[in-house]
Amino acid sequence: MRIGGSMEENLQKEVTDKFSLRGRVYKQLREDILNGRYNAGDELKEVAIGEEYGVSRTPVRDAFHQLELEGLISIVPNKGAIVDGISPKDVYDIYEIRIRLEGLAARLACEHITNAQMDEMEEILYMSDFHAGREHYEKVTELDSQFHKLMYAASGSKRLELLLNDFHQYLHMVRKNSLSTADRGKISNEEHKLIAEAIRKNDPDEAERLAHEHIENALKNAMAHGLKELIEKEETIKKAVNKKESKIG
Repeated sequence: MRIGGSMEENLQKEVTDKFSLRGRVYKQLREDILNGRYNAGDELKEVAIGEEYGVSRTPVRDAFHQLELEGLISIVPNKGAIVDGISPKDVYDIYEIRIRLEGLAARLACEHITNAQMDEMEEILYMSDFHAGREHYEKVTELDSQFHKLMYAASGSKRLELLLNDFHQYLHMVRKNSLSTADRGKISNEEHKLIAEAIRKNDPDEAERLAHEHIENALKNAMAHGLKELIEKEETIKKAVNKKESKIG
């Protein structure tokens, strides 16, 4: 019986544990930024986060670099990691991209969806009706996410699924607010029903058109509930900063 592994095995375990640890820290920090625990401009301190997660500074630092590549934080020399988050303009841009890609996912789902996935989609729609009628808005938002994630998976394209899941998570807070009304929650589910019906009938043109319109309507709703004003405010601040910097230069 061998008590210890070979040097190669131990090294591999060490590497696996290191990346697993970094991945855990990255995932948690990412969720905290996207869910609003940390706001734009907040400073992330390596020591404090390491103590909170019970890890050394190395996996925290690694996670910071990964978040910087994703555009969620900026690492400023002599200051540390500063949260950038998702700006109002980012939200608008992501909706614009989703308008195109959700239609593609719905089109592909017509070809690749399984019977089990179709049954699950129908169950999600039924439960969405149930909770929307009782104004369980958090549950409506959760089921909305489940519908979209299921459609992405049913597309049969792993790359498209991963991309759209990321975009969907980026908009988590906006979607939570925009679906927190009886009208939008019910309308959104009715739009989901039409998409699901087109997929069930294997009508890719109709599925794509309906999914396209669904995200267009979601964007219009977000704009009507404060996103437009936030974008205008963001642009005003940028212009003021640029004007100030030009005077200094």
